[in-house]
Amino acid sequence: MATHRVNFSLGDRLYWQKPGALNFRGSIARWPDYLKALIERENVSDILYYADQLPYHRIAYDVAQQLGIRCHAVEFGYLRPDWITLERDGMGRHSHFPNDPATVSAIAGKVAAPDLEVKYAHTFGQEAFNEVVYNLLSFFGRPFYPLYRADKYYSALVDYLPWLWRSFTTPSVLPDDFLSGDHPPFYLAALQLQSDYQIRANSPYRHLREMLEEVIASFAAFAPRNSNLIFKQHPLDNGLERWGRSISRIAKAHGVEDRIIFIEHGNLNAILRQAKGVIVVNSTVGIHSLRVHKPTIALGCAIYDVPGLTHQTGLDDFWDHPAPVDLKLLEDFITALAATVQVKGNFYNTEGRKVAIDEIVSRILSVTVNQPDAFIQPPPRFTSPKGLAKRINSD
Repeated sequence: MATHRVNFSLGDRLYWQKPGALNFRGSIARWPDYLKALIERENVSDILYYADQLPYHRIAYDVAQQLGIRCHAVEFGYLRPDWITLERDGMGRHSHFPNDPATVSAIAGKVAAPDLEVKYAHTFGQEAFNEVVYNLLSFFGRPFYPLYRADKYYSALVDYLPWLWRSFTTPSVLPDDFLSGDHPPFYLAALQLQSDYQIRANSPYRHLREMLEEVIASFAAFAPRNSNLIFKQHPLDNGLERWGRSISRIAKAHGVEDRIIFIEHGNLNAILRQAKGVIVVNSTVGIHSLRVHKPTIALGCAIYDVPGLTHQTGLDDFWDHPAPVDLKLLEDFITALAATVQVKGNFYNTEGRKVAIDEIVSRILSVTVNQPDAFIQPPPRFTSPKGLAKRINSD
């Protein structure tokens, strides 16, 4: 069984040391014909890509659909730290994982309980270092791949230079009394990266400031008067968006500036355990919050946005009447998730990579990616009063 690798950038090339890789240096307009010729010449049966929303990968999916080729998306696992996601076609709105509780439980009933012991962990430094190196290589390697289209929200230099300044500043953190249990009740809103495709492709927001406005306005109007709202910045955020300033401005406009706190750093697990409820767009923080049994609402398209797990009746109702987590359904969800779209392993751990590669290859060759599942087409995963479905059809 042969494997054919296509590099689009210097980062791709230097992170793939095996011989025989192909280097695509043409314009993205030429990519569909190049890929069709490659598939026909080499009799390709499956396409595997890391992340499903990159421009070259979206085109690969479209070409594969035309030619009857199977596609598989790989990403960091939902059950981190030592899991990898492997999904048929894609993630988010392209996911085939069900959001019907009965179907989730039916899948869980067919498979063994997952091994949730952490075996292949990695450090934050390993992840950050490899991301920075890859993106800088791709940025400075343009002379070798002059027509490469990175589709980055920020260029590599714009993205990483602010970190030099941030290394000399003291990050804002949560006051100690909020973690001691002797504090007013508070909700946590976990921010994602503005550059994240999960925001750009799988949420109703063009910019996260829209999410800030919606959440703060609802909090001001409907949350208990003795409660606080904490916004926590993503640990990889470069600081360019100045979330603290935006939150302060919006909170002041709604008269709740004394009840809203913005923090850059903090122990997520400790904060989750003290929170009254958690608001996310579609971050994996949502899964962490469910696993510590905290009421959670997802404002975007999220694989865990299942009735019985997350709050389903809108943000305004969430503050006073957050839906509890169905603990049996949560157990079934984790079991079904691990068996269908998760692979034990880790990109940054040698043993974890080997274990994951063996399992990924096995599932692809046996045509059991996403199995067992009880349907061919995914059900509608998301509706939004802000019109995500209309956006998707027009993009």
